[in-house]
Amino acid sequence: MSTLLKQKTYATFDGGERIKSLPELCLDLLSQQKMSWQDLQKGYQALKNVRERTLHCRGISVRLQYNPGRLKSSAAVVGKIDRNERPCFLCLDHLPEAQKGILYQGQYLILCNPMPVFSSHFTVSHLDHRRQAIGEHIYTFTRLMADLNSGWAVLYNGPRCGASAPDHLHFQIVPSGEMPVEREILEEGRLTQEKRIGGVSLYRAKDLGREVVILEGDDVTAVERAFKRLLNALKKALVTGEEPMINIAGFHREMKWYVLIFLRKKHRPEVFFRKGSSRVLVSPGVIDMGGLLITPVEKDFDRLDATTVEGIYGEVSLESEIVEKAVDALR
Repeated sequence: MSTLLKQKTYATFDGGERIKSLPELCLDLLSQQKMSWQDLQKGYQALKNVRERTLHCRGISVRLQYNPGRLKSSAAVVGKIDRNERPCFLCLDHLPEAQKGILYQGQYLILCNPMPVFSSHFTVSHLDHRRQAIGEHIYTFTRLMADLNSGWAVLYNGPRCGASAPDHLHFQIVPSGEMPVEREILEEGRLTQEKRIGGVSLYRAKDLGREVVILEGDDVTAVERAFKRLLNALKKALVTGEEPMINIAGFHREMKWYVLIFLRKKHRPEVFFRKGSSRVLVSPGVIDMGGLLITPVEKDFDRLDATTVEGIYGEVSLESEIVEKAVDALR
């Protein structure tokens, strides 16, 4: 372990028998960092003052959150980034001096997010500067789910649809149950079972206003394998070798593992690129696709209505015909 990594390590977690669970270590880290890291203190203080209101859209509810602390993230430049012009804020040698993390499986640091959306919000950052790519790292995603178990959700934003650092592999950890979609997919009659893949049920959701595929199983490893097969089917349906545009949320509920895959065709809606007062600074990532829409600009929070939000979801979501083609191709 390098000297810098030692300095940045608050605790380690590599599985096995431990006195404290991973959630307990994360909450300990958050408590310690709130005392020692001023920027984190400010971030959580600002979170106390966010405003929220609920929009009742067709078949769903969407919670708007006015959170000016997320302005930098929502407006982030997500194209090819020159590291000389903008040093990567997730690289070990660019972390704030006071920031520490939990060394996870010897390859990642679990860090407190200084621009939180939730009462506990963590970023899981790879120690190496490598591109955001879920196909090569779904094992880590599902292992985090297993190590956290109930009460927490693991999130992933694809490099072209919500990742504020698309050039550095990372996940997020947040409290489970905070995104409306987690509740809505469990409503009676909401899901249509399409396939059984190696003991895992694959569903599509009805009347959610955006394209979501749900994997449900009682074995997290089987869910991982089913996800890989779905990802390959999506690549074939889209005729691409690149990672499809997806956002992912994974959580554990009532003895089942759930992985929600939001299928995308665009990162940002047309209103994001308008000029002047008609611009709406909404940049949907996994949290937004989950039904908690972050609005860092107050006038957007005040004026957004159900029709506009429905239009945003429809505009950025993949066409249902392509989703159907990918699902049909699964064996």
